[in-house]
Amino acid sequence: MTIKAGITFFYYRDLAAAHAFYRDVMGLRLVRDQGWAKILALSPSAYVGLVDETRGSLRAAADKPVMLTFVVEDDQVDVWHARLAAAGVAGLIAPKLHEGIGVYGFLATDPEGYRLEVQSFREPLA
Repeated sequence: MTIKAGITFFYYRDLAAAHAFYRDVMGLRLVRDQGWAKILALSPSAYVGLVDETRGSLRAAADKPVMLTFVVEDDQVDVWHARLAAAGVAGLIAPKLHEGIGVYGFLATDPEGYRLEVQSFREPLA
């Protein structure tokens, strides 16, 4: 099971200011604009995701406001879910398709309570 890329998501009260900082000051390239989330490239396989903190179900825990996402091939999402389920990983949520943003994936929680996501993009990143 190969991980293609990683995305670390941070949650912001002012998404526009965060996006401007990473785009204009840090010089990162926007690869996906989902409106309430912006994904910018750090390298060919590492990304930072900037999210409007008011987004309900995808929001990270209040005391652990970071989410680490593992981007995998589309046919590997269910394989990863089965692996984590067999290991008894906490907070495991069934995979689902988020049609509005073209993402298929699921959420889980690591031993310290950080939110993890395993997903595939139905459309490739730019």
